[in-house]
Amino acid sequence: MTRKLVECIPNFSEGRRLEVVDSIAGAIAAVPGVSILDRHSDADHNRSVITFAGAPEAAAQAAFDGIRRAAELIDLEQQRGEHPRIGATDVVPFVPLRGTTMEDCVQLARELGRRVGEELAIPVYLYEEASLRSDRVRLEDIRRGEYESLKETIGSDPYLAPDFGPKQLGNAGATVIGARAPLIAFNVYLTTDDLKIARKIARSIRHSSGGLRYVKALGLLVEGRAQISMNLTDTTRTPVHAAVEMVRREATRYGVAVHHSELVGLMPTAALADSAQWYLQLDGFKLDQLLETRLSGEEREASFLQRLAAGTPTPGGGSAAAYAGALSASLVAMVARLTLGKPKLTAVSERMRQIVEEAEGMRMWFEQATERDAEAFNQVLEAMRMQKGKPAEQVSRQQAIERALHGAAAIPLEGSRRAARVLHLAVEAAESGLTSAASDSGVAALLARAALQSCALNVRINAAAVSDAAAGEAWKAEVDRLSASSDSDLKRVEHSLRGRAGLDF
Repeated sequence: MTRKLVECIPNFSEGRRLEVVDSIAGAIAAVPGVSILDRHSDADHNRSVITFAGAPEAAAQAAFDGIRRAAELIDLEQQRGEHPRIGATDVVPFVPLRGTTMEDCVQLARELGRRVGEELAIPVYLYEEASLRSDRVRLEDIRRGEYESLKETIGSDPYLAPDFGPKQLGNAGATVIGARAPLIAFNVYLTTDDLKIARKIARSIRHSSGGLRYVKALGLLVEGRAQISMNLTDTTRTPVHAAVEMVRREATRYGVAVHHSELVGLMPTAALADSAQWYLQLDGFKLDQLLETRLSGEEREASFLQRLAAGTPTPGGGSAAAYAGALSASLVAMVARLTLGKPKLTAVSERMRQIVEEAEGMRMWFEQATERDAEAFNQVLEAMRMQKGKPAEQVSRQQAIERALHGAAAIPLEGSRRAARVLHLAVEAAESGLTSAASDSGVAALLARAALQSCALNVRINAAAVSDAAAGEAWKAEVDRLSASSDSDLKRVEHSLRGRAGLDF
């Protein structure tokens, strides 16, 4: 029997405090049967998008847990960003995948909306295919005026009466929940910081202003550049390259160009192949000409361990340190899950749920860090390859190297902090978790200690190379402190394993 699968892509109004995003992601990942496929955070937008998939019931529970955690951690009275929003969890779309229909997702969205309204007292609006009102289908119509306007008018404007929940806003705002077909979130950055130009181009290309069908667009200022932020709602009718080429033509009118583009979340292979076919003029191209398509069912990409052994500078020791951290966090989550539901351990069940959520957030951070560490080291190599003949070039090269070294140190420094935290969670798992999983707790602790020491080594390497001696000394002092404090945690694990399971390290 084909396993039913839906995709859910909640957007949260936080992209700067990554520890908050970690906690939300952990709450989602803690639901059995749910897999997080992608996570994207943007500090300028102050927004994060988490893409996950699972069986319908599991996906709905994961979405609810994510909404609840976001409501606890995100205060709309304080939150500001470039992207429009009305809620801590701003929008939650469900998309049918394998063995499910749009009607399944509509029912899922409506049931979740009712539950969020009743149990969390958060106003909920239904949109797209799940909408209950023909005049309230589009997300942009519901979100017009944002949180600040909605707070003032939700109780008096009949149009803004929510489908579920109270007619008043708390600090978590409101949430829009719906069902829709797959869309692609795609951003194009321009070679200018002129926000007016971005807004003019967005107005020209979006369908609501007379532009391309199936294109929604906003002009924003992100990372010091004008950005055209687009949602492409049907790329079989308006493909990605059509939208990008129209942005390019419009940009030329204002004397600017496309600097680069950005994919937020995931996109179907067919949409990417469609654009490649158009740009390369590959008439007659078929998807089964892609090697990966032919190799379906085979390993499509070299594993991390294969790449680590390949004899290239990256991935290297920093990525391996992060990998150890991910293994440790995974084992902590495993022990906590095994402990849940055991009749003799009900007193620690709630704490074990919390540990699962936190450990899952740590695991995902470390998984991403295996790639981010390699990227950061590549930036150092690129800076070192810069020309150094003229005095001005020497200064520019040295500045680029210094920036790259600071970036390369930031990841293992954060990894050291997180490894120390995972080690502390391993202590709790060893002391309170399932006794038959005591050895797993011990392995988790040893891996966390290895990750911490390995991250610290990479911090010290970068600290020795930077020109900013004060910064380097501060980094070394912090990892020294973390390493010293980990000694006591490791002793607690050893004591617990000896006492509870008769095991010695």
